[in-house]
Amino acid sequence: MPPSRPDTDDHAVVLFDGVCNLCNGAVNFIIDRDPAGYFRFAPLQSDAAAPYLNGADDGAADLGTIVLVEGGQTYVRSTAALRIARRLTAPWPLLFLAIAVPRPLRDAVYNWVAHNRYDWFGKRNECRLPTPGLRDRFLDYDPP
Repeated sequence: MPPSRPDTDDHAVVLFDGVCNLCNGAVNFIIDRDPAGYFRFAPLQSDAAAPYLNGADDGAADLGTIVLVEGGQTYVRSTAALRIARRLTAPWPLLFLAIAVPRPLRDAVYNWVAHNRYDWFGKRNECRLPTPGLRDRFLDYDPP
């Protein structure tokens, strides 16, 4: 039985490709610019991600897609990335202005980077394990 969704108004959940070096770098980037600890994280490959993906729109479970679950809503690709940026320390919230660009154009750029991420940044053999100091920022999971 998958774990329950620990949704709260105090936190949003970011689901990412746990073996992707670019994605792991993005998680580190978010953590460093989220001093309040608003975001929680889990690899898309983990059991902890499953409750967030059930009923989500098509493509949310695709490993090339970052997923943001916030306020009971699920956001993917460029929309997720921009909504994450708006919660980070300055100047990163300014990126949210790009939400005015039509989503098909934003997602085309996002998909191009996602398609090439392993070639450009490499990948790990297994999902990231958080350090003890960051363990509370990650949903409980057993790495695949």
